[in-house]
Amino acid sequence: MMGKIVFFDIDGTLLDHEKKLPISTKQAVQALKDEGHNVVIATGRAPFLFEDIREELKIESYVSFNGQYVVLDGEVIYKNPINEQALKSLSNFANLKEHPLVFMANEEMKANVTYHSHIDECLQTLGAIHPEECADYYLEKEIYQSLLFCKETHENEYAETFNELNFIRWHSLSMDVIPFRGSKAQGIKQFIDKVGYQRENVYAFGDNLNDIEMLQFVGHGVAMGNAPDVVKNAAKYVTKDVSDDGIVYGLELVGLLK
Repeated sequence: MMGKIVFFDIDGTLLDHEKKLPISTKQAVQALKDEGHNVVIATGRAPFLFEDIREELKIESYVSFNGQYVVLDGEVIYKNPINEQALKSLSNFANLKEHPLVFMANEEMKANVTYHSHIDECLQTLGAIHPEECADYYLEKEIYQSLLFCKETHENEYAETFNELNFIRWHSLSMDVIPFRGSKAQGIKQFIDKVGYQRENVYAFGDNLNDIEMLQFVGHGVAMGNAPDVVKNAAKYVTKDVSDDGIVYGLELVGLLK
């Protein structure tokens, strides 16, 4: 690979607040490729939840599930599924609290309940529908990420109970659940080690809590203008809001586009 390498988060970074891909962002991604740079997606989403974006932007490399499933040019190069026993313990604990779960494998997801309004509300923001019920799905497939549906007031009790898991809030009603020490940063490290990039040649754009470690890890972390302050403080640069040509401005800011 030649040129620099740029990792882009999806929601609030590539996609605007209405979950649309700005024309300026699409043109900027193509301009990066034309300049000889490499473009990779780094997202908390499952691969099946951003196929349309990969197709539209013609991107075949990605870091998904917040770093737990990494693909280079269509080939899986790293997998870090959640421990089965940890998922069983989480499921039992969440059931006692009446907090539903969704288990996510690389090709599909299942819920541990027939229906819950919180699942429906959260997944609609990703353009997804409520999954079918399969409470023991984690016994059948490798699960790279689970979605736990609870309010912020319950965060601490989960973090204190499960030290082998990492909980990252992405919605007021839901948290991503991944292996402890799992992160986009770890997925990116696997990727750049495979292709031989040094961190000083690695850029990343993000806007949310699951992007903090990524922005700190790469040589050039860029927080979107719509990111909360804690994310901006973790980045080397801060660009404009995603809906205000933030990607274009950010790429110009770091010198990748003129």
